[in-house]
This record gives sequence, structure tokens and C-alpha cells, in this order.
Amino acid sequence: MISANDPKLKSWVTIPKDSDFPIQNLPFGIFKTKYLSAVAGVAIGDHVLDLVYLHEHGYLDGLGLPSGIFNQKFLNDFLALGKKKIRQVRERVSVLLRHDSDELNAADREIALVPMEEVQMLLPVRIGNYTDFYSSEEHAFNVGSMFRDPKNALLPNWKHLPVGYHGRASSIVVSGIPIHRPKGQIKPSDSDIPIFCPTRKLDFELEVAFITCGENKLGQRITVDQAEDYIAGFVLFNDWSARDIQQWEYVPLGPFLSKNFGSTISPWIVTMDALEPFRVEGPAQHPHVLPYLAFEGNKNFDVMLEVLLQAEKSDPVTISRSNFKYMYWNVNQQLAHHTSNGCNIQVGDLYASGTISGPSPGSFGSMLELTWNGENPLNLPDGSIRSFIDDGDTLIMKGHAIRNGVRIGFGSCNGKILPST
Repeated sequence: MISANDPKLKSWVTIPKDSDFPIQNLPFGIFKTKYLSAVAGVAIGDHVLDLVYLHEHGYLDGLGLPSGIFNQKFLNDFLALGKKKIRQVRERVSVLLRHDSDELNAADREIALVPMEEVQMLLPVRIGNYTDFYSSEEHAFNVGSMFRDPKNALLPNWKHLPVGYHGRASSIVVSGIPIHRPKGQIKPSDSDIPIFCPTRKLDFELEVAFITCGENKLGQRITVDQAEDYIAGFVLFNDWSARDIQQWEYVPLGPFLSKNFGSTISPWIVTMDALEPFRVEGPAQHPHVLPYLAFEGNKNFDVMLEVLLQAEKSDPVTISRSNFKYMYWNVNQQLAHHTSNGCNIQVGDLYASGTISGPSPGSFGSMLELTWNGENPLNLPDGSIRSFIDDGDTLIMKGHAIRNGVRIGFGSCNGKILPST
């Protein structure tokens, strides 16, 4: 039992109804204000708790934390202390925030607690490496049916291993940073040669990504049973995609310019500990996986996901509702497979799930599927239609889990599309 997860806990901080950040969550992030340079904090209700202030004023004494560990631009050094230390800090912060605790005195509460409206959230980690998986069977089936044959939608390897590729870490941005429409080569159906132009089929991909807090040596693999010791927590992830560029370039090596122009993450790392109460059984895996991918217990998480599209001068409208629990390949299997050849991982690496689609059209995790490659455009309330994403559109992703009256959320993952440069 993780005491910080107790559904009975209440905080002296006012927590709005349906907040993503009750005392049972306490995710970690990096923020700055007019008066503070980039520092580490914890989300609680509509506020951010300044971890530098807590540390410097003795509230985290006894945890063996290095000096200045939170006074940094990224959480990497903190995460590198390991999952047990991350748990200890979260447990200690939980104690300080409980409604029956007066340990954090009134003067220090006033300084340490910063309203979210006064902060700017930054990338939580320095991302050294980024891997994107392809682990939703419904998504893989839809794409395979669309571009190949529904009877052979899944390629022969798909149910034997978590398919993935290495993406571009440098172009991952935090929620709120706009993305320019990318240019690249596309091959129109009525042309024998490609042209170079802005993508005409800009898409989102609804994903959840985990961030690592440990490292293995080159040549040493991480087993499915060890994997969770290396996972700090999760963020929402939008893997922006240019479908027409992708269709022309991906043979034989896979996506390149169609993906590396930008990806967006939510700013708060929701710990695996906080999601512990929301574990569920994943889809049955047939045929049986090879022994190095075999696992026991519930490794999926019941996290409800939502995608909203906001056209300029219009209100956001929900276009998809899905769930993280639909993943065929779980995070333990993903990390075990990733290192099964001896690949070494690093603290702060990001591993995205791949597009998460559910069994019904309303749960599809991309415009490619929602409009079936543009054949069935979406009709928006303002009277406009969308086959793919237009300039000026903002995509907003949200996620939360609910059980025993406790709601654990991720905050918003949003990005606006600007015209090509």
C-alpha cells in the first residue's frame, strides 16, 4: 500500500471539483515565474508547490537529497536518484499537504504555494532519446485495412513483438508551444514524380509516453519483471504526423520528415505510483508471446483519454474518446523488448505508446482513422469540415483515471498549428 494513494486523504489546499491534481496525484514538473527561474515543483489543485523552497527550508530533511537537486532546469538528476527516492519525496510532500498537518507554517505556505495562473510550465526532462511504439491493435488494424487488405491488416510480426522506431528527441516541445506545418515530398496520385510542398494531410496521434528514471549498461537487458523499476511516470503525447509525406517516404526505413518536425507532451510527470490503483488487465495476447515477453499481473492502466479540436475563433469540440487500457503491448513488454538486444537506456528517455485507438470509430486516435484518410470528413459545430488539421487549429489532449472517488489527471497537452515557413 502506498500511503500517498489513500483515497481518504484530504488537503488544506483547496482542490476544485474535477481537478486533475488532488493530493493523491502529486506529479512532478518544471516551472518558472516572473520571479523564479526554472525550478522543480509538484502540482496540487490550482497551485504549484515549489520543491526548491521546501528543500532549502528543511521540509525535506532526512530524505538524503543532494543540495540543489530541485534548483535545475530539468528533473533528470532527481529522477536518476531512482524510483524509491521519487516515492519518498512524493510521500513526504503528501504528509506536508494533508489537511490535519500544520507542519508547513502559514508564512511558508504563502511563499511555497504558487498559483498556476502565474507559472509557465517547461519541458520536465532533458530528453536524450525518444522511441515511438505501435502497440494498439485497433490502430494497427485500421491502418493496415486502409492501405493494404483487411484480411491481412496486421503484418506477420505484429503479434510477436512490440513494433517501434527511434524518433527525434530535439523537436519534442511542451504543451502550449505552437508547431509549424511541415514541408516535404509528397506524390500526388495524378503525378509520376513527387513535389515539394506543405503537407496536405497533417494529423495528430493520441499517445501516452513513459519517462525513465534508471539506466542499464550497454549489453545488459531489462526484463519484464524489472521494467517498472526504471519507469518514473507518464505524460500525454501528441506525435504530430504528415500522412502524405509519410506515405511517400516510409519505404524502406520508416517515417522521417513526416514525424520529426514536432511532438508535444504534457508538462507534468504523473508517477507510476499514482496510477497504481488504476491497473487493469490488458487484451489477451494470442499467439503466446516468447518467454522474454511473458508477464504476470495487471500491467495496463485504465486512463480515459480525450482529444478536442479547436478551430480559430471557435470553442473546442471533442472528436475522440479512447483509453490507455486498450494497449495490446504493455509498458513492461515495450521496455523489455527495447533492451532485449542489450540497448542501453538513459534517465529522461521518452517511450511513446503509439496511437491509442479503441474498438469504435469515436475512439480512434488519429484523423487518419476518424475520417478514414479523408473519405469521411468531420463536421464541426461551427459549420466547417475537417479531413485533416487546418492551419490555426489547436489540438487538445486530456487524460484522467477515476476510482474510489479519486481522479488522477495529466493536465492538458495542446498545440496550435501555424502555417509553413
